[in-house]
Amino acid sequence: MGVKMAGYTLEQGSSKKQIDEILEKFRRKLEAYPIGVCPLIVQMSLLHTSKNQTCGKCVPCRDGLPRLEELLQLVLDGEGTKDTLEEMKNLAEYIRDNSDCAIGYETAGDMLEGMEVFYDEYVSHIEDNSCQKGTEQKLPCVALCPAHVDIPGYIALIGEKDYAGAIHLIRKDNPFPTACAMICEHPCEERCRRSLIDSPLNIRGLKKFAVDQVAADTVPLPQSNVITGKKVAVVGGGPSGLTAAYFLSLMGHKAVIFEENEKLGGMLRYGIPNYRFPKERLDEDIKAILSAGNIDVIYNSPVGRGISIEDINKEYDALYVAIGAQTGKNLRIKGANCGNVTSAVDMLREIGYGNYPDYSGKRVVVIGGGNVAMDCARSALRCKAAEVTVVYRRRQEDMTALASEIEGAVMEGVELTTLQAPLKIEADKNGNCTALWTQPQRIGTYDKEGRPRPVDAKKEPERIPCDVILIAVGQDIISEPFQGLGMPTERKCFITTPEGAVKEVEGVFSGGDCVTGPSTVIKAVAAGKVAAFSIDEYLGYHHKMNLGIKVPDANPNIRIPTGRVNITERKPSIRKHDFLHVENEMSYEEAMQEVSRCLRCDHYGCGVLEGGRD
Repeated sequence: MGVKMAGYTLEQGSSKKQIDEILEKFRRKLEAYPIGVCPLIVQMSLLHTSKNQTCGKCVPCRDGLPRLEELLQLVLDGEGTKDTLEEMKNLAEYIRDNSDCAIGYETAGDMLEGMEVFYDEYVSHIEDNSCQKGTEQKLPCVALCPAHVDIPGYIALIGEKDYAGAIHLIRKDNPFPTACAMICEHPCEERCRRSLIDSPLNIRGLKKFAVDQVAADTVPLPQSNVITGKKVAVVGGGPSGLTAAYFLSLMGHKAVIFEENEKLGGMLRYGIPNYRFPKERLDEDIKAILSAGNIDVIYNSPVGRGISIEDINKEYDALYVAIGAQTGKNLRIKGANCGNVTSAVDMLREIGYGNYPDYSGKRVVVIGGGNVAMDCARSALRCKAAEVTVVYRRRQEDMTALASEIEGAVMEGVELTTLQAPLKIEADKNGNCTALWTQPQRIGTYDKEGRPRPVDAKKEPERIPCDVILIAVGQDIISEPFQGLGMPTERKCFITTPEGAVKEVEGVFSGGDCVTGPSTVIKAVAAGKVAAFSIDEYLGYHHKMNLGIKVPDANPNIRIPTGRVNITERKPSIRKHDFLHVENEMSYEEAMQEVSRCLRCDHYGCGVLEGGRD
């Protein structure tokens, strides 16, 4: 039996270690679960795992889960009926209501939820003996990139030292290779199949390596199509508007951008600090886009203030509204209008204009937990604040900011004060803020978005002394000037079809943050791309983008587990005093090692199958 220690034997301890290693591999398989797989297969995987976890103590779990698995298998095999679904539903409800532990009742609850959410898929298997149309595995990186960039292709080109070719291929779907190399949240890495061996590929890092070797504005653009004579107005010169203008110009249409500021870029210029994305690097992308030709820009032209959207709509053949979400939300608490209480969006915009606040010796409090809050906190440090505190009403793990941004802020000296809800702002006799009062919170039940709600804790309010308060609790959309055109809104966001069309107004399209609410750069780019092709169809054309780029042949996979190369950063003690870019360049050796880790799923995986790259 082995030597007994602490209630178990050494042999048992060794066995646990081996099982933990297997479970770690199982975890990696879940993380790399294929995109586009039949949801019923996913449910079967969950059900099979749960069945194997049952201890056998209670009958509903011990006998019910295996029977539920049998019934689901009948559906997958095309032998199920509507009666099968009814039996599954009744059995799952019985297991949920009568199991003693979470293995039974949580599994049954998940099963019931899946039967409701994927009801059409169940019906398809019963009536047609097949999955619904479009249910098929896809390249995970390409499918999860909102713009569907050919990621394996440009990584292969980087491996051949063809950095210009890599940028050219990226531009086929995304005209902001530099911006996305610097600040993209890289959803493409989430299901990377390399996770089955070690860890996801550093896709953003490789893109950054490419644009660090060759500036985007030095790579020629493809030749535009013949001029069509059509004119399209684009309201907003941010990532979505510029993307739409780029693709429209390549199709041969005239794009005229109405930009309210003196420079293009939107929140890329007026919302993201230089230490994350230097503006000279942003200009590389913008110069390249404008070099497509057939794009005019009318600067300092805020639509709705002197320029009528109705007049623009009459003058052009189509209209794309991409105004973003460029105003900050306020807090509805006492003292929110005190002196030195500022919107985080306004503060970052002023920095984008080159007007840096002087916080020398001041205590700055930032309210919020998103990327804007982290940008404000880290910028305040660089503006010589004596101390910076981020106040957030949930836990740190609930913050919506990127983990890397939170870590960077903490490393630079920002203090996180979590589970504290703003209560009121205290002011001095001159009306300037002197402290933020907060109500301590405790974490509660989950909301509809799957996040635990904070609720008031039975504790006394706390006082946080401060000289400046920056409010970073969300962004708003100024949609009122467009309502006269008949563009419908919901919570100030424009309502469109998936193709970006405003059904109520012919020839009008919209996309980006003003439709989705504040989101990511790559999603704004994707919206601009979709809108451009939709507008092209509306104008009576069906242009295709064929750049004639040959992707290198795939090399054999390197299957030896190899560590992921992460981009290093400048020392926190140095970088927090300036606005220079925080990230270091990846070396050639690091980049080539990372390239070699790509498994080329476009060749060895589902990318060679019909629909596998969509």
